[in-house]
Amino acid sequence: MKYDVFNGDADGIIALLQLQLANPTETVKVTGVKRDIQLLKKVTPQSGDCIRVLDISMEKNMSALHDALTAGAKVMYVDHHKAGDIPNHANLFPHIDLDANMCTSLIVSDLLDKQFHLWAITAAYGDNLFAKADAEADKLKLSELQKSQLKAFGTYINYNGYGSEVADLHFPPEDLYEQLLQYKSPLDAINDESSAYYTLERAYKADMKKAAGAKVLHDCDTAKVILLDDEPWARRVSGVLGNDLANQASTKAHGVVTSNNKGSYTVSVRAPLSNKQGAVDICSKFATGGGRAAAAGINELPESQLSNFITELVGYYK
Repeated sequence: MKYDVFNGDADGIIALLQLQLANPTETVKVTGVKRDIQLLKKVTPQSGDCIRVLDISMEKNMSALHDALTAGAKVMYVDHHKAGDIPNHANLFPHIDLDANMCTSLIVSDLLDKQFHLWAITAAYGDNLFAKADAEADKLKLSELQKSQLKAFGTYINYNGYGSEVADLHFPPEDLYEQLLQYKSPLDAINDESSAYYTLERAYKADMKKAAGAKVLHDCDTAKVILLDDEPWARRVSGVLGNDLANQASTKAHGVVTSNNKGSYTVSVRAPLSNKQGAVDICSKFATGGGRAAAAGINELPESQLSNFITELVGYYK
């Protein structure tokens, strides 16, 4: 069997998109909402299986990775999140880059000699790597309009990945991937008025309009934390809103706290754009936290620990 295990956000979807555009292969797709990162355990590996894992933390999937390697599966692992101790195994082919200005799609693009680099740039925009994406776009001499279109597209695809369950999303990640697969370039999708770009654009703008009235829990020179309601629209904007706030105030850390139906909070954290480190360190102090240096999150933060989280966030960057 061949499996593609990929994060349901812009980076995960576009990483797979590039690989499949370069070499179309029938595979079983394993994905989910953006925060569903322990995806490798959903595969029951057997000897001879080939598994590609894209844009989910190796550290968070280490047990399932060991199981796959022990079973005799071959695993290609491409990622930019916290990796832990990478196993030294003949059947593991890791491509891990923890640089704060890298994303999985850019790593894949390098592996493919930049065949579909416009898609990788779109993913970088979606991952809030605006400066990196702009630099890559400038190398290709893209116009300001094209850059703004790719930035919007990456943001919309990333926005679609947020939710507590797939039912919160406008498109299940696998369906969105399948729709985008018909376009060799993101500009082709943008030029097609029937593409997902326009569906997501309308939805994104409507949800962000609702988010403008979010309650502010804390705001100081160091950090800003806002609270969103337990509503599908709020879960959808939780990550992209953090990116938006970070770009509005580049010297501040940002936390977007969303009430959930488990009696706890889901938290999205963005390090200051002027100091892109520490987000994963803060979130990892809590049981369900993880991510990377510039952007991280906590899947279930108990209500009793909310004030502790704010203290940790503010204190880290003082």
